[in-house]
Amino acid sequence: MKADDVILFANVAELGSFKLAAEKYDLAYSVVSKRIRRLEDDLNVQLLHRTTRKLSLTEAGVSLLPTAKQMALLTQDAVQSVSTIRETMKGHLQVSVPTISGDLLLAECIADFCHQHPGLNIDVTLSNRFVDLIDEGFDLAIRTGYLEDSSLIARHLIDSQWIVCASPTYLERCGQPSSPDALVDHNCLHYTYQSTGAADWEFFSDDKMDNTVSQPTYKGQGKEKRIVRVSGNFSTNNAAALRKAALAGYGIVYVPRCLVYHDLLNSGLIDIFPSLVAKRLGIYAIYPFTRHPSNKVKMLIEHVRDKYQSMSHYFL
Repeated sequence: MKADDVILFANVAELGSFKLAAEKYDLAYSVVSKRIRRLEDDLNVQLLHRTTRKLSLTEAGVSLLPTAKQMALLTQDAVQSVSTIRETMKGHLQVSVPTISGDLLLAECIADFCHQHPGLNIDVTLSNRFVDLIDEGFDLAIRTGYLEDSSLIARHLIDSQWIVCASPTYLERCGQPSSPDALVDHNCLHYTYQSTGAADWEFFSDDKMDNTVSQPTYKGQGKEKRIVRVSGNFSTNNAAALRKAALAGYGIVYVPRCLVYHDLLNSGLIDIFPSLVAKRLGIYAIYPFTRHPSNKVKMLIEHVRDKYQSMSHYFL
């Protein structure tokens, strides 16, 4: 005996019509009739008297109806309780965000979201590590790069353009490279936390580039790109430390534009190749695959996306 058939019987009995029950559940009339007949076969009793004008309950049907109604109510209560949890803006969320965006906008952005929804507590972990959302219990992660795990859902938030820059002090002392290939003669400081190699800097091809120095070209995003392999005496996985080293005049860096936006405005750093840097990565909101994501996760993603879009000049 199937519980769904018992619940369907309760609705047929209450509505007094196979047709009305079929319309309520968006089923074909014949499907409702077959399922009631299947229930009768499973119980080895007749539950309904069927005539061309109306339906009436048999003695067995009258006996089963209270239990069937109770099952229908319990199912409805269960659905409502789960829906309440899914829709409420209360409870707890665990979120992982990258350090650059976390420092720049996400910490304040998410704190503001909590302020708007006092019943919600959000635990934010600032880390560049690609956390395992399911195993580590994260409800949401903000990631820069590419999505490889098909069990996750990604919502694009914004793109992040990278740049090559250095301080005026360094450029006065060592000279400004005339082309990306000239970087091989400079001290290039390495940001080790990136998907491509820290010493492999990606550029759009240009007539000034020396093909004997750089790596072979390849196609991407409609323009020809290639890698220039650089070297330097300082590397770090911390973007803030890399920025400070560049500001102090110790070398040239290849970093997300948002990291040094204000330094570019006040001329603390100089954008050396404004139109040639090819690296642009998507920033995504990532959450575990589910047919019914919670309302609080969906609203938080929209809140974060709006904040990124309002500061798009930092990233592009």
